[in-house]
Amino acid sequence: MAAAGGNRWLLTALWMLLMVSALGVVHTTQQSRALTAKLEQAQRHRDELRYEQERLLLERGAWSAYSRIEQVAREELNMRAPTPAERVLVTPDKR
Repeated sequence: MAAAGGNRWLLTALWMLLMVSALGVVHTTQQSRALTAKLEQAQRHRDELRYEQERLLLERGAWSAYSRIEQVAREELNMRAPTPAERVLVTPDKR
């Protein structure tokens, strides 16, 4: 009879360990799914930032193009290229 009680206790302990293990698997699976979703969201955000960076680099290139600078100088600053009569040649001072 004592052996039957010991077997019953062992069976109960094994059943409890099995349940704890099953709950651990469920928890780990849920956590894995949540982290995978976060990873995908972070990757989408990274892709959006890369797209925006490329767009901004193109825009910076367009704004710094010589034709754009010349247009702003003429239209907004009323600048123009000097005529040959207005040009002054500066020579180095020879001492």
